[in-house]
Amino acid sequence: MQTQSTKEKTFSSYQIFVIAILAFLQFTVILDFMVLSPLGALLMDQLDMTTQQFGLVVSAYAFSAGISGLLAAGFADKYDRKKLLLFFYAGFLFGTFLCAIASTHHFLLIARVVTGLFGGVMSSISYAIITDLFKMEVRGRVMGFVQTAFAASQVLGIPVGLVLANHFGWNSPFWMIIGFGSIVGVLILFGMKPVTEHLQVKSAHNVFRHLAQTVSQSRHLVAFATTTLLTTGGFMLMPFSSAFAINNIGISMEKLPLLYGCTGVFSIILGPLIGKLSDKIGKYKTFCIGSVITIIMVAIYNNLGITPLWIVIIISVCMFVGISSRMISATALMTAVPRPQDRGAFMSINSSVQQLSGGIASTIAGLIVVQTPSGALQHYDTLGYVVIGATIVVIGMMHLVNKMVNPQSQSKGHLA
Repeated sequence: MQTQSTKEKTFSSYQIFVIAILAFLQFTVILDFMVLSPLGALLMDQLDMTTQQFGLVVSAYAFSAGISGLLAAGFADKYDRKKLLLFFYAGFLFGTFLCAIASTHHFLLIARVVTGLFGGVMSSISYAIITDLFKMEVRGRVMGFVQTAFAASQVLGIPVGLVLANHFGWNSPFWMIIGFGSIVGVLILFGMKPVTEHLQVKSAHNVFRHLAQTVSQSRHLVAFATTTLLTTGGFMLMPFSSAFAINNIGISMEKLPLLYGCTGVFSIILGPLIGKLSDKIGKYKTFCIGSVITIIMVAIYNNLGITPLWIVIIISVCMFVGISSRMISATALMTAVPRPQDRGAFMSINSSVQQLSGGIASTIAGLIVVQTPSGALQHYDTLGYVVIGATIVVIGMMHLVNKMVNPQSQSKGHLA
């Protein structure tokens, strides 16, 4: 009874709307980035791109997103978060439009830069809004629901995008994102209330001073360093996952949507449950469990040869359970690091660090992985070992973040 009353008190009908609309927004932003991975095989063939060029196209989004995050950080706490959300989302949809009309490698590269300049800030603004509206005690559950956008982009977006790409060309998924994103933008414009409570808290008036103060705090620096390594895994493995599945594991292009779809279905179901678990047993403990699962599954997946589809699906589902556990719990912990008056700036810089480190990781991955004349990828297992090493180190670094957020955790043995 107490749990239910707490839930009713915490989640009003408007808050449920905010959770839903931010999840749909995240769906379009994440899909825009993730759809490049399964389209990699088509793009490298139709635009005559090498693995290094494709890695640069992927990382171009990350680099531009990182730069925009730093530029926006000083202003992030100076304006209504809803207005910032709409401004950057409009720019993101424009960049996606450029991707849809791209016909050459260089045009696509420029389009990804424009998309990243606006799209890279979306997550930080969304997380700042969530932190403003929801208590830490239920934030893991909220993040679990919002992070289902990651899974929904797999189960709905990527399979549909692949079907469209196979029938109407590789750029058709971007048209799909523009159509869906326009509806989301209208709902935010007319349905979301202004988010301005943070403006009532005194902060540095000078945007550059605000940026400097946010960057210089030691607790923030620990969080940024943790984010840097935390990002390495996904950005190193994702860009070439479709090419590896097709050319090394033996999954046909026609069956690729089934692989992504099955993985996404389980992720959608388990995402909210993982978020609820992190609120119950502790966010750091959930992160550690997810990290162990990720290490085991990456070690298996990155060394696969020709493998039956059903086995690949099982391995992929388990791997994404681990990844989702890390993402949800880590994001919830990070939101508790900054003070309210620094929240927007911290989230923007943290997102920028994430994108920049991801861009570097994607570029390095493109240099490590080599595609043979037969199409098979070499040294993909090496990427796996790098990811495993980074995952182990991040477990220790996340422990420091957990101690900062919950100084009583060490003495009481509680893992927040």
